[in-house]
Amino acid sequence: MSLLVTGSIGIDTVSTPFGRSEQCVGGSAVYFSFAASIFSPVRFLGVIGDDCPFDLAETFQERPVDLTGLEVRPGSKTFRWTGSYEGDMDQANTDNVQLNVLAEAPPTIPKEYKDSEYVFLANTAPSLQMQLLHQLTAPKFVAADTMNLWINTARDDLVQLLDKIDMLVLNDGEAKMLTGRENLIQAAADILKMGPRVVIIKKGQNGSLMSNVNGDVFLLPAFPTNVVIDPTGAGDSFAGAMMGYLADVDKVDIISLRNAIVYGTVAASFTIGDFSIHGIRSIERQAVDERYDILRKATQF
Repeated sequence: MSLLVTGSIGIDTVSTPFGRSEQCVGGSAVYFSFAASIFSPVRFLGVIGDDCPFDLAETFQERPVDLTGLEVRPGSKTFRWTGSYEGDMDQANTDNVQLNVLAEAPPTIPKEYKDSEYVFLANTAPSLQMQLLHQLTAPKFVAADTMNLWINTARDDLVQLLDKIDMLVLNDGEAKMLTGRENLIQAAADILKMGPRVVIIKKGQNGSLMSNVNGDVFLLPAFPTNVVIDPTGAGDSFAGAMMGYLADVDKVDIISLRNAIVYGTVAASFTIGDFSIHGIRSIERQAVDERYDILRKATQF
């Protein structure tokens, strides 16, 4: 089934206890697409300025990622993010952010993309996410990501968006901020009342929690890895593998959701193993399936 992602393409500078990566390719749509394309072709929708130093066609040349929806905007500047991690690297510090083109109008969805069935609205302003969603004809399953910035500054728009999507993906701090709940089970229940059928709460090195409107709950630890170089993009890779798998099997029942979360967790474990996209860029399905089996055996009892 067709899978569309819309999100950021960024120029990142990242510092961790293991070093510093300057002016590297990043952005939610980029990480998402690398992970999702392990399972399914991806329709990529995003915008960059004419200052972007990366050739995205070359970046994705070995992946089934359709860049028809990539807009290069003359006179605009590409999104830039500078971040750092300390200690257990469970939280990113934003040292500098320049929204640039992300503060402008969203890209127009090409007519070839309007019939997309599986859709992921990666992290950007909720008002822009809704504008993009309204351009689609009949999406089958829509998921979205958000962040603390939008919860603080665009809560009303975010609440409107939640009533129009099937699944929300966010981290534990954002879930607490959105609902005012410290207990994540209670937070998930409150979010489900806002509209989505499924909510997934990411807990960093402590794994993830899924809850749905049928009362199903699924808890999964992170993949047991001792190699963590750069956590940037782990959440986007998690979402990418999840949505790629769901689009591939064309099913969103509880079993498919559980499998998708396991695959998302595995994809994130590859991403954190190197700076920028280098941890996930060349990973093939066989390597992902091997880690899937390791995680399955580690969680059986």
